[in-house]
Amino acid sequence: MFVSGADSGHDNSGVSGPVLIPARFVWPYGGRRVFLSGSFTRWSDPIPMSPMEGCPTVFQVMYNLTPGYHQFKFFVDGEWRHDENQPFVSGNYGVVNTIFLEPDMIPAFFSSDMPGRSNMDVDNDPILRQEAVPRISQADIELSRHRISVFLSTHTAYELLPDSGKVIALDVNLPVKQAFHILYEQGIPVAPLWDFCKGRFVGVLSALDFILILRELGNHGSNLTEEELETHTISAWKEVKLHLSRQIDGNARSYSRHLVHAGPYDSLKDVALKLLQNKVATVPIIHSSSQDVSFPQLLHLASLAGILKCICRHFRHSSSSLPILQHPICSIPLGTWVPNIGESNGQPFATLRRNASLSAALSLLVQAEVSSIPIVDDNDSLLDIYCRSDITALAKDKAYAQIHLDELSIHQALQLGQDVSSPSNGQRCQMCLRSDPLHKVMERLAIPGVRRLVIVEAGTNRVEGIISLSDVFKFLLG
Repeated sequence: MFVSGADSGHDNSGVSGPVLIPARFVWPYGGRRVFLSGSFTRWSDPIPMSPMEGCPTVFQVMYNLTPGYHQFKFFVDGEWRHDENQPFVSGNYGVVNTIFLEPDMIPAFFSSDMPGRSNMDVDNDPILRQEAVPRISQADIELSRHRISVFLSTHTAYELLPDSGKVIALDVNLPVKQAFHILYEQGIPVAPLWDFCKGRFVGVLSALDFILILRELGNHGSNLTEEELETHTISAWKEVKLHLSRQIDGNARSYSRHLVHAGPYDSLKDVALKLLQNKVATVPIIHSSSQDVSFPQLLHLASLAGILKCICRHFRHSSSSLPILQHPICSIPLGTWVPNIGESNGQPFATLRRNASLSAALSLLVQAEVSSIPIVDDNDSLLDIYCRSDITALAKDKAYAQIHLDELSIHQALQLGQDVSSPSNGQRCQMCLRSDPLHKVMERLAIPGVRRLVIVEAGTNRVEGIISLSDVFKFLLG
């Protein structure tokens, strides 16, 4: 998990500073009072460690470290101790434990914005999971996956269609500015694109497009100007985006793919796989009565939430047929958690302070390929969440033309969209506990507008991890 922070060598107003990696330190051998000290504290100002809830002999603390080599020891009931089960060496302070954090674990674009350390007292250490949480068997996982796969394979996207509703599509010749306002006013993060000349749907316009546009506007010397945002069409922007993609990695083929869509009689499993494999939030359900696919009809925008709702509804009265549903999420390989000492952080999980710049948030969303960032206080307790779709709030009163991304804080950016009447309004910070069973998490994620749950510690709301819709489906589909 990459957490924002900065040392005393940087002022509080900027966003520059060292990149810090949160590391969990654990003392599992009991005691009454346990402290942590190390080279990162210059062996002074010992850091108090807290006993885990339900496991009082295990103490832990979170501390943000810079990349590189660090030494540390534990001060237990007045005596200096080291953990013999962790790497240790003989140093200037006797026998000390060591940790090395790889620099390439951190996205180069990320910098921090807050002074001081960040302690996060969380209770998801592997020791607790093994002793206090029943382990789920691989046989139960495979049985549950098989039954879910059979259900998804025998039901079609037609079941996702609502009894009534509306689907908004945008013409590719629409000015980008106007499209920006439409998404904001309608409270939607994405819309399919219709090409009248070709007589078919050719793509989608999403919140990510506007993030890239605003970042491009903020780049000095950019070919894209504010005037072009006022007059350029969506199709013109797509050409600019393709050009930018070529400049970034020299491979435009991955960015010129055809529209990912599905038919009403495609299986739910096929639709879910299209969403996962193409890393998109929605797939248009398109029907055409002619063999040449002319005069297509846009029926619905399918999402993982809609498919999950079908799963929950189908198994609601036969939950015993899915053994995994009653297991707590901490016992299941699901989601992204704060790593423990010695563990690699395979998937970046980011948080930011609310006075971090909007520019830092947008860079993190794009470069780390995440859809949301939890906003936390100095104690790493959850305050809010910034999502890609929040960018449309800048369309209000043409705010995008009046602000600078480096000067606007995340808190200020979120205030701009407080009165947005969208389906997800009021559901910004959906949370769960590590002890919540999987069926409870799935039911919450099936609510329209809820795409992820932030895992928090009971009582403190300290962030422990995050579970997204895609995480759930990757696990369920194996």
